[in-house]
Amino acid sequence: MGERAFDQAATEDDLRAMERELRDALRAGAMGFTTSRSPAHETPDGRQVASRLATWDEVRRLVGVMSDLNAGIFELDFDVRYTDGPADTKCPATLAFVATDGSAGTAVGNRFDLPPVAGNYCILQGDILTVQYTDPTDSSGDPNSITDSATFDLRNGVLQSDKSVYIIGSDMIMTLIEPDLDLDSDSAESWDLDLIEWDSDAATTTMGNLGGAANQAAFDPEPSDFRETGDNTGIFQIVVEIPNTLDNERLDRGEEIQLEYTDWGPSGADFVGDEDEDVNLTIYTSNFGATVELDQKVYTWTDKVFITIVAPDHNFDSNLVDDIGNTQIDQVTVATRGEKLKQYKLVETGTDTGIFTGEVILTGFPAQDADGDGTTGDATGNGPIGNGPTDGFIPADDDDGLTVSFEFTEDETVVGSALIRWNIGEVQFLEASYPATGQGVVRVVDPDMNLNPEAVDNFEVDSWSDSDAGGIDLTVTETNEATGIFEGIIHFTVTDESSGHRLRVAEGDTVTAEYEDNTLPSPYTTADELEIAATTFIGSIVPPLERAPASNPRIVDAFGNELDEVNVDQQVQITADLANGQDRDQSFAYLVQIQDEDGVTTSLSWITGSLAPGQNLNPAQSWTPTSPGTYNVQIFVWESVDNPDALSPPVETEVDVV
Repeated sequence: MGERAFDQAATEDDLRAMERELRDALRAGAMGFTTSRSPAHETPDGRQVASRLATWDEVRRLVGVMSDLNAGIFELDFDVRYTDGPADTKCPATLAFVATDGSAGTAVGNRFDLPPVAGNYCILQGDILTVQYTDPTDSSGDPNSITDSATFDLRNGVLQSDKSVYIIGSDMIMTLIEPDLDLDSDSAESWDLDLIEWDSDAATTTMGNLGGAANQAAFDPEPSDFRETGDNTGIFQIVVEIPNTLDNERLDRGEEIQLEYTDWGPSGADFVGDEDEDVNLTIYTSNFGATVELDQKVYTWTDKVFITIVAPDHNFDSNLVDDIGNTQIDQVTVATRGEKLKQYKLVETGTDTGIFTGEVILTGFPAQDADGDGTTGDATGNGPIGNGPTDGFIPADDDDGLTVSFEFTEDETVVGSALIRWNIGEVQFLEASYPATGQGVVRVVDPDMNLNPEAVDNFEVDSWSDSDAGGIDLTVTETNEATGIFEGIIHFTVTDESSGHRLRVAEGDTVTAEYEDNTLPSPYTTADELEIAATTFIGSIVPPLERAPASNPRIVDAFGNELDEVNVDQQVQITADLANGQDRDQSFAYLVQIQDEDGVTTSLSWITGSLAPGQNLNPAQSWTPTSPGTYNVQIFVWESVDNPDALSPPVETEVDVV
C-alpha cells in the first residue's frame, strides 16, 4: 500500500494482495505473521506505524490464511490499558475508553461487551492478566483452549546519579530505574525530562520544557528526553549539565540540590494514581576552593611572573582544556601598587587537570638609567596591557608589590602576592689568577639588569690592569634569557696595546673589573650608584698557607749551634726555615710567642721582611729566659703584623731552661 497505509483503509484488492504475499511466505518457510497495535510503535519520523490503523477484520483475514494452511505462528502486540480488568469499587472512574470494536467511539461499550455491574473496570495491583486462545480443531480434531498469564505488579522507582558532587558546568549522568514506565517491552522508550524537579537556592523548576526555554537550555540535556537503555530494561538515562544560572540566579559553590521524581504507582498502591511517592536524590555543587601560586617570593622590576591557579571547581569539561579569569564571574586581576590588569585569562594545563597557568612581564619604569650609559629608558614601563595567558605587561617600581587575585565564587576571592625589589649586584673573576697570554672570564650577577626576560641582555663594565690603568670597556652578555647572570671574556696580552676586549698585562699584575650598579635597594635611592669591583692576578697563584711555609723550628746560640737545653739568663735565637715558592715577592711578618708550663705568654716578638721569588731565609728572634722550666715556642708567619693572613701553618717546639 505504500504511503496510503498511513491514512487509508485497505481495499479488497489490498487485502487479497496481503493474503497472497502471506500465503507465499508461509509456503516458502516463513515462521508466521506478526503485527503491532501498540501506540508506542512509531516510525523514525514520529508517525504511528500503519498496522495501528488496520481494522480487526484485516487482522482476521490474514490469520485466516494461516488457518487455511494449518501453519505458522501469529504474534500480536496489543496494548493492555489500565481499564482492562474486572470491575471493582476501588477502580477510578473512566470517562473515555479506547474502542476495540473498530469504531471511533469512547463509551464503555466500545471496548467491553458489557458495562460493569458495580464500580468500574480497571487492573489492580496483584491482578492476574490472562490471554486465552481457542483452537477450534487441534491435532486430535477437537476444540482446545490455551491460556497464558502474568501478574500486574507496581514497583518503586529509583533516581540515581553518577556522582554526588559536581563541578558547575560539568555533566551529570542521571538514571531513573522505573519498570512501571516500561510500557512496551519490544522497544526502547523515551520520557520527558519534566518527570524530574530541581530544587536549590537558585531555583525550583522542572528540568524539561515546562521549566521554561532558558532553564531547559541551561540543563543542555543529551538526549533531549530520558531514553531507555534497551528493550524492556525499565532503566532510563539522560546526561544534563550542572548549570551556572537558573532563573537568572547563579548557583553557589557547595550548593545543595534536591532532585525529585514523583512515582504515581509505588509498590503497595492499588492502581496508578491511587498513591504517590516522592523519590529524592541529593547532590551538591563542588566547593574545593582555589589557590594562587607565584613562581617567586621576590621579583625584580623587569621579571617574568609565572602564575598558577589551582581551581578544580573550574574544570568544567573533563574532555576539554578550560580557561578562567576573563569574565566578571571568575575574574583574575594582576596588580602592582600603581597598575592593574583585569580579567586576565589563564588556561588549563591539560584536559581534566583543574590547574590553570599564565605569565605576565613586569616592565619596570623608563626614568632610570640602569646601565649607567647616561640615557634613561632601559626599562620600557609598557602597560598595563594584555588579555592572557602570555601577552600581559604591567609597569613596576623599584620598591613595589605584586598581587594576583582570583574571584573563584561570587563571595570568595583568593590572592597570591610577592615583593618587587632591586638587588645589589656582584662581580667576580671565575679564577683567582690567569696566565699573562691567556683569557679571563668576568661574571656579573644582577637580576635588575635582566631588562627583557624574553631576550639576552648585555651592558658594559670597566676593566684595567697595573700595566694599563686606562683599561677597556668590557661587554658582559647574559648567559641565557632571564638568568640575570652576565659574562664577558678579557683577552690578556703582554705585547699589544689594549683595545676592544684585549687588555695589556704583565706578570704579577693585578687586573680589576668594576661594575657600576645603578639599581640599588632601599635605603638607597634611585639616584644612588655603587661601584663594585673584583680582582684577579696575572701569573701563578700559590695557596695562602704555602706562600712562605715555615719548617724546622729550633733554638740556636750566637754561632748557630742548635741547643737542647738553655740556662737562665742565657741569650738564644729562635729560628726556622722560610721558603718563597712563588714567582713574585712576598712580604712577611715572623712572630714568636713563648708560653710557660701554665700557658701564660712570657714573650711575644716579631720581625718583618720580604722574600724574593724562590728565596730561602732563616729569620731569628732573640730570647733570654729569666726563670727555669719547660717552655712552648710557637712560630707564626703572616702577611704583616696588621694583616694576620697566614702564609704558613704555625710550627712549634719545646725548650728546657735550667
